[in-house]
Amino acid sequence: MSKSQLPLTPVEACNPSPRVREPLSAETAVELAVVFKALSDPVRLRLLSSIASRSGQEACVCDLSEGIDLTQPTISHHLKVLRGAGLLTSERRASWVYYRVVPGALRQLSDALLLESGAAAEMSA
Repeated sequence: MSKSQLPLTPVEACNPSPRVREPLSAETAVELAVVFKALSDPVRLRLLSSIASRSGQEACVCDLSEGIDLTQPTISHHLKVLRGAGLLTSERRASWVYYRVVPGALRQLSDALLLESGAAAEMSA
């Protein structure tokens, strides 16, 4: 059978699903990509988790090297990346630097990925 003899099947028009919330803007996507890039390294995830799990979500740099088999300069580099991404702040106290999770930084990430309860239920079905 030649191509001209093949039966034509009608194509239905695309019927998009309704939005349950606005998608990320281009600007917000760029900002979040910087944060997610900073979090894409397992060492940085561990450092952030270590700080976030402490009282007041704050830790001295001297406490952060425990359990991480890296030199202090390498750990400091990773902390600098997390600071640059807006996830941490730092404060020098005498000869030590203390790092603190930026209030709301983790909430912003969560909110950016949060699905409406109805959409989440549909996706899990």
